[in-house]
Amino acid sequence: MTAVTIRGLTAGYDRTPVLNGVDLDIPDGELTAVLGASGSGKTTLLRVLAGFLTPRRGTVRFGDRTVVSTGGTDAAEEVLEPPERRRVGIVPQEGALFPHLSVAANVGFGLPRGSGPRIDEVLRLVGMADRAHARPQELSGGQQQRVALARALAPRPDVLLLDEPFGSLDAALRVRLRAEVTELLRSVGSTAVLVTHDQEEALSTADHVAVMRDGRVVQMGTPREVYESPADLEVARFVGDVVELPAAAGPTQAAVVCALGEVTVPGRTTGRFPEPAVVVLRPEQVVLRGRVAPEDRPSAAGTGVVRDAAYFGHDSLLRIELADGSRIPVRVPGGGPLPRPGDRVALGVLGPGRLFPA
Repeated sequence: MTAVTIRGLTAGYDRTPVLNGVDLDIPDGELTAVLGASGSGKTTLLRVLAGFLTPRRGTVRFGDRTVVSTGGTDAAEEVLEPPERRRVGIVPQEGALFPHLSVAANVGFGLPRGSGPRIDEVLRLVGMADRAHARPQELSGGQQQRVALARALAPRPDVLLLDEPFGSLDAALRVRLRAEVTELLRSVGSTAVLVTHDQEEALSTADHVAVMRDGRVVQMGTPREVYESPADLEVARFVGDVVELPAAAGPTQAAVVCALGEVTVPGRTTGRFPEPAVVVLRPEQVVLRGRVAPEDRPSAAGTGVVRDAAYFGHDSLLRIELADGSRIPVRVPGGGPLPRPGDRVALGVLGPGRLFPA
């Protein structure tokens, strides 16, 4: 098992910079998802780790072994270990299997003679032992990705790189396969880096998530930390649906006032209140307290009118218009009765929000 340490990594193509001083620590034996929108630099980072792209500056260490050190003042200290010596396994988005070779031959490609027992071992590990003699074109998309994973694991790599490996699969298969792959990687103790633009995939599979934007890592933490305590407003918007409301200073430093009433905000015990400011909640933090009859003359704060509802079975997503005209998403569990469009409802807030400059 091998931790990955990245410091000051700058890289790009021709004169176009893509990575701008990336610092990142990938823990030993864990799965880290690098999450970002298109153009954020995540694929470029993967290419540098694999050895397919030479960075302009920075260092990369696999455990206590330096595989990249470049851009310093002392040329004698520069290190650029070639891809074949880095002990890196790669699972691409498309399985990239050789169509003229059997499953076993694909897995054994590049391995030394006498590797039959290892090929059998990894095929059993990924549940493909019974298809060892099949050709790739005889397999489903999910089976091809299992073979690609077996091929990447066969040489016992120090680091496994997964380049959006589930992106070409249908939704149901994608969910099932990524759960299987996550369980497998944890069982073998691999240090793995998953590159993805899929927030749900990153949050549901990884031990840690590194969010990239404009060639930098803007937040690194557990999935729960990234989702519940985003580093800034852009991260909050990127990693999930948000309830985003204008906020004013509350009666204490630990609270703000918005269209939902008073909301607690952690960590703001000192400092000047940002103006303008927004408070961010997740849709599941806003709860229905019940319907409100027009004759009850409800107060403006904490009430709204249901404008539409989308039913997903396990839950439903309501779109509710608040008294100030804001329209917010509210996620409610499935199975219970739903308010209808036009119903006025009372709303409450569970847990703290996050306060950011608008």
